Amino acid sequence: MDFSTKSADKKNSLQTIKTDCLAIGIYSNGTLSDATASPALQEAVAKLYATGDIDGKAGSTLLAQSPEGIPAKRLLLVGLGTNPATEKDFRKAIDACIAALKPLNAANILLALPIDTIGNSIPQTIYTVVTSFYNKSYQSDVLKKNKAPASKIRKAVLYIPSDKAAIAKKSLTNAIAINKGRQYAKDLGNLPANICTPSYLAAQAKRLSKDYGFTIEILEKKQIQSLKMGSFLSVAKGSDEPPRFIVLKHLKGKSKEAPVVFVGKGITFDSGGISLKPGAGMDEMKYDMCGAASVLGTFKAIGELDLKQNVIGLIPTCENMPSGKANRPGDIVTSMSGQTIEILNTDAEGRLILCDALTFAERFKPAAVIDIATLTGACIIALGHVTSGLFTRMDDAHDALAESLSKAAKHADDPVWRMPVEEAYQSQLDSNFADMANVGGRPAGSITAACFLERFTRQYTWAHLDVAGTAWKSGTAKGATGRPVPLLCQWLLERQA
Repeated sequence: MDFSTKSADKKNSLQTIKTDCLAIGIYSNGTLSDATASPALQEAVAKLYATGDIDGKAGSTLLAQSPEGIPAKRLLLVGLGTNPATEKDFRKAIDACIAALKPLNAANILLALPIDTIGNSIPQTIYTVVTSFYNKSYQSDVLKKNKAPASKIRKAVLYIPSDKAAIAKKSLTNAIAINKGRQYAKDLGNLPANICTPSYLAAQAKRLSKDYGFTIEILEKKQIQSLKMGSFLSVAKGSDEPPRFIVLKHLKGKSKEAPVVFVGKGITFDSGGISLKPGAGMDEMKYDMCGAASVLGTFKAIGELDLKQNVIGLIPTCENMPSGKANRPGDIVTSMSGQTIEILNTDAEGRLILCDALTFAERFKPAAVIDIATLTGACIIALGHVTSGLFTRMDDAHDALAESLSKAAKHADDPVWRMPVEEAYQSQLDSNFADMANVGGRPAGSITAACFLERFTRQYTWAHLDVAGTAWKSGTAKGATGRPVPLLCQWLLERQA
């Protein structure tokens, strides 16, 4: 589906633009959202409002014949509620608009809706509109023989006041790129583990590098061994699938500019290992690579936008399987940092692969490192399926990083909540036999997991995103969400601005 903008002027007015369907907002007092509408259009809408065919309540819609003088084949009135519309009502309105358009035989549509409703911001409102279209049209049926009918809409044009045309065009470009990246992350996350293996993720990374000119390295088992990533390899050894360590580089910033590093957890299937998970719902453990998928999705958006920044993506990827070679509870492994780890629970494997990747990140002398992982069920208990956990150290540099991420999360409608990483929790990771244990017991489980990772990040500024509750949905809506691609992309955009 293509998106574009048209600037409202004498050449491009609602009285001159030809389209299969004109969607225009109507408030609960009967006024139209576009003040430039012709008297004939306003009169026609006033009659429909007077008869009660449309009341302007948020989420109401009415498909009508276009009045004389309007070249649109159809007119879709979309209720916005009060004037000005609230953010909640606007979201309800755009979802209702898309639902009403879906069954129509309309290849192109013109959207004459208020473009500065969300946060009084044109970029946020346009992002909301584009995201709604992407989400409502997304289908995860690539492996089905009988696929659902695709939307007939091929082109959506946003009708923009002429004085807002430049910012709207830039905002639309950003919104499309972010949603392409998010959709790519969804596609990867929804694939089954027998297809989306570590080798498959590596192949996808290679394809991205070819498409967008990224530099790429794919490290195989012997190379990973030479780096002394004993913690990462201990997780991989239980599976017949070989591990991969993916290094993607987008170096379009200044030559001496310190890069941002994203680290994505890439467990393509998590059985729990010897500490085997319950069978019910284990199929969803194909989503344990959604951190890796979000890094690849973010790189796709970076490539689309050709950002002038230095960004590096690190993805340790393997399976966590039970076998005669798998980690056992009580085993002790040596990480790349030289620190030893007593594995009390083999199902706490994500931190075991991330810690070596976080040590590897030191070599880039990064401006900041952000890891993304479906790390703990405890984070779901704390924050549910709405908000991702944001963990950083508690000092000035990390406060600034947390604040910038929280701000971007709000703008991207990809919420996070900051959780503490404090010394008081570290004692829960004490081990009698190694430098640390890989779990700290049930209390504060998501925090102690972050504290574990923190021990490998003390050479740079770092943040950890626990997306265990937000990276996918269960039940009838089962599927990857593509989060936190929007947050990461928005953060990069705001950082560049």
